[in-house]
Amino acid sequence: MSEKVTIRVCIADDHAIVREGLKQILADERDIVVAGEAEDGHDAVRLAGKTRCHVMLLDISLPDRNGIDVLKQIKKDKPELSVLMLSMHREDQYAIRALKAGAAGYITKQSAPRELVTAIRLVAGGQKYVSAALAQRLASAIGEDHESAAHEGLSDREYQTLTMIASGMTVTQIAGELSLSVKTISEYRARLLVKMKLRSSAELTTYAIRNGLVD
Repeated sequence: MSEKVTIRVCIADDHAIVREGLKQILADERDIVVAGEAEDGHDAVRLAGKTRCHVMLLDISLPDRNGIDVLKQIKKDKPELSVLMLSMHREDQYAIRALKAGAAGYITKQSAPRELVTAIRLVAGGQKYVSAALAQRLASAIGEDHESAAHEGLSDREYQTLTMIASGMTVTQIAGELSLSVKTISEYRARLLVKMKLRSSAELTTYAIRNGLVD
């Protein structure tokens, strides 16, 4: 993208204070303007479809839908839109899944104040953005002959359920957080236990901690 073109950015995050903080970071940038806002997954998909924007900042944890599911829908409807995922989670927890699903980049909210503008300009120009630390980990993994970790075979929703269980949440709490039924979450839990060859939530938690999937 030419430096003379104003980069139109849409922000999708359910916390108004986060949206305001992001707008403050971008306020002094002459080549970037906020073109629209959304507070849940449904609104994010609608905003992407109706608003002329070059980059969408998309929270990975939305109240009505998983952010990666929203990402997939947006890329299906508007493949030319560059989506930069925002997350409270460390990069090694969700970044690879987001990039595989079509994200142009992944940035943690903690690092946003110093990295956001650079990330937006890169992805608006058709490039990918990951932090230097994640890039180093990805480079180190190239060519390594190792067996895939058990959690890499989980679906996005199963993986999300795993991390929430490992964070100490009950099935009922997870169901409430994701706006799904307790039965559905229980089915996710049962499936991921079988896939990972584990027997209990305690073993899931131990696995997640050992593999750095939770803080």
